[in-house]
Amino acid sequence: MPLWITATIFAAFLQNLRFLLQRHLKVTTLSTMGATWARFAFATPVVAVSLALWLGVSGQALPGSTPAFWAYAVIGAIAQMLATACVVALFGRRNFAVGVTLAKTEVILTALIGLVVLGEAVSAPALLAIGIGFFGVILLSDPPKTDVALPWRARLFNAASGYGLASGLLFGVSAVCYRGATLSLTGGDELLRAATALLTATTVQTVTLGLWLAAREAGQIARVLAAWRVSALVGLTSALGSLGWFTAFALQTAAYVKALGQVELLFTFLFSVFWLRERSSAKEIGGAALLVASVLLIFLGALA
Repeated sequence: MPLWITATIFAAFLQNLRFLLQRHLKVTTLSTMGATWARFAFATPVVAVSLALWLGVSGQALPGSTPAFWAYAVIGAIAQMLATACVVALFGRRNFAVGVTLAKTEVILTALIGLVVLGEAVSAPALLAIGIGFFGVILLSDPPKTDVALPWRARLFNAASGYGLASGLLFGVSAVCYRGATLSLTGGDELLRAATALLTATTVQTVTLGLWLAAREAGQIARVLAAWRVSALVGLTSALGSLGWFTAFALQTAAYVKALGQVELLFTFLFSVFWLRERSSAKEIGGAALLVASVLLIFLGALA
């Protein structure tokens, strides 16, 4: 099995676990931005230690940076930070499984952004798989039924789908930029370039969002630190998962990585049903099934 597939599945599982922990922080202790900052603040030390260990074990030197690397890394970091905030905010409007699934609009958007920014096209079968997944997202964007009949525009274009599409677009931008960042470094193996780009991104995110919180929501920093047990787990799962994503981006086109990354939805629905005891509607299950079919097509195509 190609390394990028293993890295992607590993990252998808840990990302799902991290979203679950962030959801807990959001609904019990922290604001949207506080729960977002917890991810980056506690992940940065883990990434720094991981990079130092790999430098020592492999005997390599830090890869050389370029102006393109810094541009890709900073833009990707800010886009990912805002995307994470959108997902955390989405948890307050739909259940955990649907919230994560709506964010998966990033797959089709990543393919388009990757083509425009990096000139990386995807094959016709991959586009078909991505299209199937997109129809699944459309099913999931429909809000739960209420006693009041809603017009179709309100059903399709609502706050939940808006947060989902915004997070998908921003995650797509970050994925393409992170691949661009790893490709812009000179020297070093894929893991070293991935860890270097990741440490740069998490440092930018920790400092930027930390300054924003200090100015706008000062009490949240203290609350994040007070909830250090859960926050530390958020940071650990974020750091290890991100190392998986960055390694996959260094080896494969961002669109393929994100398409396979929809396997996260399998983990999401398992967590949602068996841990959170949330119930999904038949339409939501149907939409998720289309997304799973999309993942399988990408996976089988990669192994062919």
